[in-house]
Amino acid sequence: MRGKTSGRPTRPIFVDCDTGIDDALALAYLLSDPDVEIVGVGTVSGNVSASRAAANTLALLEAADRADIPVAVGRGHPLRGEFSGGAPHVHGRNGVGGIALGKARRAPEGRSAIELLDDLALQHPGLTLLALGPLTNVAEAVESRPHLVDAIDRVVVMGGAFSHAGNVSAAAEANIYNDPEAAGTVFAASWPLTIVPLDVTMRHALTDAHRVELARVRGAVPQALVRMLDVYLDFYHGVYGARQGALHDPLAAMIAAGALRVTSSECAGIGALLDGADRGRTVYRDGPPSAHHEVVLEVDGNGADVLLSGIRRHPWP
Repeated sequence: MRGKTSGRPTRPIFVDCDTGIDDALALAYLLSDPDVEIVGVGTVSGNVSASRAAANTLALLEAADRADIPVAVGRGHPLRGEFSGGAPHVHGRNGVGGIALGKARRAPEGRSAIELLDDLALQHPGLTLLALGPLTNVAEAVESRPHLVDAIDRVVVMGGAFSHAGNVSAAAEANIYNDPEAAGTVFAASWPLTIVPLDVTMRHALTDAHRVELARVRGAVPQALVRMLDVYLDFYHGVYGARQGALHDPLAAMIAAGALRVTSSECAGIGALLDGADRGRTVYRDGPPSAHHEVVLEVDGNGADVLLSGIRRHPWP
């Protein structure tokens, strides 16, 4: 079983995700980055159910020989209402393009995703919480364990759309739309929060040419990514007019890891609307600039190039 062995300090990251294809790309990047350590993963219903996301994550970690990373299942439904069934048209019926990742030899943790986060926040000072799915687990953590707001060093959220159109409605991005009540709770907390919206993620795409490059990388994980990307690129062909897929979650992961530097952002209070056609829309709140909200608008590199560089350099089993 592998772990980080460089001996130099690493940035601890807890990932809360709904493991579909771009989540898998984000996890692969973080596994490859020598400057970060995934200390744990919690799963939430979004692209797939929380339990399916855990199975996908465990299988991916097993393929990477990283059974040392604990995985816990979080809430199966949003704070209000029921899980909508996911996004099989984007991520395939099982969230990873319909490919067989194999069944992991270990089960998820007996504790919940929130319990795992609570335990790890105490063990890892300076912890970054990277939220790649609906914010249900994170909101429940704020409400049931308010001390985590001070214990967690930084929260990075992939979600929202400000000047950009939504991707599940004219107004809303999927992660926020799937639980806007949770988003409101997370945004209202006083922790430092960086949100990575469609405004920036839609400008960073992995193309068929990148997929060909990825196919040259040996190892079970990169080869699985190559196979699952077919479904993702097919879906986004209808969005971009070309076979390329938006790097939503990988971009947030690379920002959290410090591999991409934010070069343009808005520091403003943010919220999520709850009603009618605007449900799930993210908005800037009136008032003075927020010292603890950063809305990312531009970064200093090409997301696909940084992603591929990281995956290529890693000695995958």
